[in-house]
Amino acid sequence: MTALSLERISKSFGPVEVLKDIDLEVSEGEFVVFVGPSGCGKSTLLRVIAGLEDATSGRVRIGGRDVTATPPAKRGIAMVFQSYALYPHLDVRGNMTLGLKQAGEAKATIDERVAVAARMLSLEGYLERRPAELSGGQRQRVAIGRAIVRKPELFLFDEPLSNLDAALRMATRVEIARLHRELGASMIYVTHDQTEAMTLADRIVVLRDGRVEQVGSPMDLYNDPDNQFVAGFLGAPSMNFLPSAALGLPGAVTGIRPEQMSISGDGPVAGTVTHVERLGGDTNLLVATGMPAPGDTLTVRLFGQHAHEVGETVRLGFARDGAYAFDSEGRRLR
Repeated sequence: MTALSLERISKSFGPVEVLKDIDLEVSEGEFVVFVGPSGCGKSTLLRVIAGLEDATSGRVRIGGRDVTATPPAKRGIAMVFQSYALYPHLDVRGNMTLGLKQAGEAKATIDERVAVAARMLSLEGYLERRPAELSGGQRQRVAIGRAIVRKPELFLFDEPLSNLDAALRMATRVEIARLHRELGASMIYVTHDQTEAMTLADRIVVLRDGRVEQVGSPMDLYNDPDNQFVAGFLGAPSMNFLPSAALGLPGAVTGIRPEQMSISGDGPVAGTVTHVERLGGDTNLLVATGMPAPGDTLTVRLFGQHAHEVGETVRLGFARDGAYAFDSEGRRLR
């Protein structure tokens, strides 16, 4: 069954076209992540799905129902925001139950749903606390719990981890993935962080300038990008791009991922190390090549610990079958 269907969704704010003829289907139980740079339209698209913005044209269907003109409260969705959006005067239980009380749910049903959500999110000991008495990670778990108790047809997450520090982001990301497995729910998740997209998604939707650039599983997009934008956006460190003519390769631009590059005495690219990142399990080198852009500075990812130093002259090699060819418009050459 299809959990969500978007049919030629467009959205304009005055003369500015923010979303442009977007078609997408999300299967029941699927975790789909919208990713792209700031201003690409991903949050606007989520708000159109939620009913917080009206589409200029197109249709939104949730669970097979046309909800294009349906108000948010009747769409069968629950949304988790970046800002938590908790009521400061209510305790955790009050924040989680307010929507159910307003909907007229029976007290026994409310108590059962809160107990289940609190157990899933390790909030049993915090139900009587107010938001000011909680950490950022705990507040976000409350916001997620508030969504869970509603038993929505579709969960919508709008950059929910942006306000958390790095350790909490990773821990909460793991919790969201676990919740998805346990609930089997359909989830749409918006982020600018490609690491979140790669680690959470069943499928990723890459957006740029209000259009869908490519849709696929994380590894499909990583290994088989349709264009230079997708290739460069997914992957950390990001893909290196070099002028193909300098390497004697086809196309206008050659893309090589940092882990595909190596230090090689007879490699075709010479350069000087300008920065070394020692990460313990990996070592990243930034190498200035003297080539014209886009190959003037390259990143090399070496597994393990290496003794390279700033100012060292190196030659770089790579496997030709690991290189990607793009034309002058950024399209992938197959």
